[in-house]
Amino acid sequence: MEKDPLRDLRNRNLRNIAFITVIVILGLILLQSWLGGGKTKNEIQYTLFTTLVENDQIVSVSIKDNRAEATTVDGGTIFVQLSPDGTSIYMPLLEEHGIQVSFEPATESNWFLTIVISLLPVLLIFAVFMYIMRRTQGGGALAFGQSKAKLVRPDTTKVTFDDVAGLVEVKEEVGEIIDYLEDQKRFSRLGAEIPKGILLVGAPGTGKTLLAKAIAGEAHVPFFSISGSDFVEMFVGVGAARVRDMFEKAKASAPCIIFIDELDAVGRKRGAGLGGGHDEREQTLNQLLAEMDGFQPNKGIIILAATNRPDVLDPALLRPGRFDRRILVPYPVLKDREEILKVHLRGKTIAEDVDTGVLARQTPGFVGADLRNLCNEAALLAARKNKAVVDMTDFEEATDRVWLGLKRKSVVPTEKERRITAYHESGHALLGHLLQREDRSVHKISILPRSYSMGVTQSLPLEEKYLPTQEEYKNELVCTLGGRAAEELVFNEFTAGSSSDLRDATSLATRMVIKLGMNEELGPISLGRERVDVFLGEEIVKSHEHSEEIASLADREIRGLLIRSYEKAKQLLKKHRAALDRLASEVLKREEITGSELDALFAELMPAPAV
Repeated sequence: MEKDPLRDLRNRNLRNIAFITVIVILGLILLQSWLGGGKTKNEIQYTLFTTLVENDQIVSVSIKDNRAEATTVDGGTIFVQLSPDGTSIYMPLLEEHGIQVSFEPATESNWFLTIVISLLPVLLIFAVFMYIMRRTQGGGALAFGQSKAKLVRPDTTKVTFDDVAGLVEVKEEVGEIIDYLEDQKRFSRLGAEIPKGILLVGAPGTGKTLLAKAIAGEAHVPFFSISGSDFVEMFVGVGAARVRDMFEKAKASAPCIIFIDELDAVGRKRGAGLGGGHDEREQTLNQLLAEMDGFQPNKGIIILAATNRPDVLDPALLRPGRFDRRILVPYPVLKDREEILKVHLRGKTIAEDVDTGVLARQTPGFVGADLRNLCNEAALLAARKNKAVVDMTDFEEATDRVWLGLKRKSVVPTEKERRITAYHESGHALLGHLLQREDRSVHKISILPRSYSMGVTQSLPLEEKYLPTQEEYKNELVCTLGGRAAEELVFNEFTAGSSSDLRDATSLATRMVIKLGMNEELGPISLGRERVDVFLGEEIVKSHEHSEEIASLADREIRGLLIRSYEKAKQLLKKHRAALDRLASEVLKREEITGSELDALFAELMPAPAV
């Protein structure tokens, strides 16, 4: 588990405050004891002292500053504070009882020490307050508006473009920044200007922050790094002050790069809140806009920012002159995933059977962070089994853990449930082999219960496709509904296990009809619209862009597409019932069939194309 630096800082500040509070309390107690005149446990009241004198219990008395130290007849010592009115009050009594009296010279009062002792509590409290302010705000009240940007020196970062696998086009785009910083004359003699700002846009985990670290390592110039949330505080004007301070420091270090992570935290659209108003965040954004492209030029300062919500950013922030270039950091394709896996396998002891190509095909939709987690999970599994190397079975298990969750050994399905699950998964696999053999290969069939399913059928793409056809989508619909069709064909009933299949099939059919225009009645029309979130204040009342007749027709098209796909699935399974029974029997016997074993089984069941 990664540490939270903000939580650690808060805990450290709380510990410091508690420690200082204890010290202050102890100091005040000692000061109270000191100022109290050094009282001891043997000190008695004056009335009790006179009683002891009258009873002849006192032998001698030594007086200093109206404070008497008396010796009793039994050799003990007691202390008493005498009357400040003078010796005429107590001397006759002492002489009457024959007590030896001695006087010590009085101590001269030190007015300077008295003033210091009087002011000491106030000074101590003020010192504690200043220390707390300095610890919590990084320099006290005067430093409250200072920027929290961290300066990365060129010689301190170790990350380079070699650590960023894939993203070839993206690295070429941002590489212009490095070329400009290294040789500005090459651009200036042609009248070209480097973009003032570059915005990295992409889904979480695609590598935006890692790419910024690599730029810092390659550029060999000062690199200021800050998060968007570091600008905004509860006090009005602090964010704007921090923006000004950050750009002042950047100008002093130019040429340099400023990297703002999670830009949407400070760059949301102005005036979009439900209540409107000029809040602290908008004031911070206004200052950022002025610094990026205002009256004063910022030569030699390049702004680099990252966000996964470009739709909520203010238009003034995205115009040319501020963020001139928007670079999409995409999901890694098959080749990129293989390269990313090789990077994350550095330093790990892996077996010779580990095939990064197969792993890349098994992980469509995975981003760099997912692949890093996959490699780490496989290494943890191998360490748990005390293996010397991480082999392919560990990666297979790690992939299943990420996709489907942990194996549920405590779940023991009945024999009927095992048969239903076996036929359900066999229906998916058989239809996938019949309809998608040119595009995908069925890689695994399993009926081992896991966190999110009772079984799974996994197919791997033979190659990366970017423009799926209508026929391919229809085949995918048929394969998705194959599990439910197999249950009805064999058992004449349905189970709850097909709920996720129905959800996926309905989502795909809706996308085909509403967005892609793959329908028979509606024709080439797209009914989908990107809606802005309500919290932005731009769409409070739901609007209807299409008539009820069009909406009803779209619903009928979606339903018809699903019914036709389901009927086709049942017909194909009925036609190949013998192969379905044989495949389900093998799945029941082995519980999990993968890779070459599954290919050999399909070759035995269907030696030639069957459709």
